[in-house]
Amino acid sequence: MINKDQVVGKIKDLAGEAQAGIGKAINSPEQIAKGKALEAEGELQKAKGDVKQAAKETLDEVKKSI
Repeated sequence: MINKDQVVGKIKDLAGEAQAGIGKAINSPEQIAKGKALEAEGELQKAKGDVKQAAKETLDEVKKSI
């Protein structure tokens, strides 16, 4: 199951890619930088969600084995 951090992180990642792409198209270094920053923020949030999901799955497996 996907958690909120994974979804929001992916949305931020995609939005950052789009913003950076628009920045390149209009030759705006500021928009490129903002897009890259948003992309990185999204990747970190998705990674946080991945860790939470892995921990939850591990805990569920431990509970089943008890």
